[in-house]
Amino acid sequence: MRAYVLHGIDDLRLEETALPEIKEREVLVKVMAAGICGSDIPRIYKTGTYSYPLIPGHEFSGTVIETGLKADKKWMGKRVGIFPLIPCGECESCRKKQYEMCRHYSYLGSRTNGGFAEYAAVPEENLIELPEEVSYEVAAMLEPMAVAVHAMRKSGVMKENTVVVYGLGTIGLLLCMFLLDAGVRDIYVIGNKEFQKRMADSLGISETHYCDCRTREVSKWLQEQTGGRGVDVFFECVGKNETIADAIGNTAPGGTVQMVGNPASDIMLKKEIYWKILRNQLTIKGSWNSSFLQNEKDDWHYVLDRLGRQTIHPEQFITQKFELEHLKEGLEIMRDKREEYVKVMMVQKEAGM
Repeated sequence: MRAYVLHGIDDLRLEETALPEIKEREVLVKVMAAGICGSDIPRIYKTGTYSYPLIPGHEFSGTVIETGLKADKKWMGKRVGIFPLIPCGECESCRKKQYEMCRHYSYLGSRTNGGFAEYAAVPEENLIELPEEVSYEVAAMLEPMAVAVHAMRKSGVMKENTVVVYGLGTIGLLLCMFLLDAGVRDIYVIGNKEFQKRMADSLGISETHYCDCRTREVSKWLQEQTGGRGVDVFFECVGKNETIADAIGNTAPGGTVQMVGNPASDIMLKKEIYWKILRNQLTIKGSWNSSFLQNEKDDWHYVLDRLGRQTIHPEQFITQKFELEHLKEGLEIMRDKREEYVKVMMVQKEAGM
């Protein structure tokens, strides 16, 4: 098969490689679509990964074309989405079915081979069957959508709350989409690109609720918008010292700061900022990955339910599409930021094996 194989930092090659050998409880998935995550860029070009060679890509969907000896044959021929985290099944978090907090997990696309290929081996426990109305391309966005939903549900946000989403990358925009779908209407958003402003507008967030942090002082703007009170729930989707300080400083007494953005560097809080956590009795929550229980209670089924009702339309955020042989162009667009983008997608032809 053809696959993008990472041999070292900034050494990604499209090459012919052997089909994956599936284990007893794995299936072989013909990859039909794969999204590029922002985390793929440093993994491929700057920081590297855990071992080499490795096929990156953890946001993907496809069709099951082979099942392992002990895998359930019901999966044969099914259209599936893929939960990329492979839990150990033995640690305390796994025993509590909090798999996203597994202490000894593996991960498709970063610790084991992923979806930037024609085929991928996937544990059957990581599959979710797709309704016919959900396309492969939308299904390749299930992972980032579930991450956004996980943060929203963790925060405890309510319809009547005043909310901020700071950072309008893929997760931030998807978070706005799900907040609006959940009935939250008083949403302020903070970005740093005209393109992000247009994306927010396409969701129905008015210009008066958008702040461009390049030209406006965020704290002053938020204080003006909220009459000096601050907001009930602040979603921090950037992961920088200054944005975290803004989040803590502009959350109302008794409010919640939901941390979503991966840290860009060491995070240091000034004493005056730390005091605001204490004196305003703020709740600071972390969020990472998403819940996957193979039932209607998890984040992935929450997303599928909304897709089935057609109350959300994530396809609007797919800004570039490439076939497998041209996927590197999509990676370079994101690395060099030479085009506006939200979700860059690899799509495969429907031809058989």
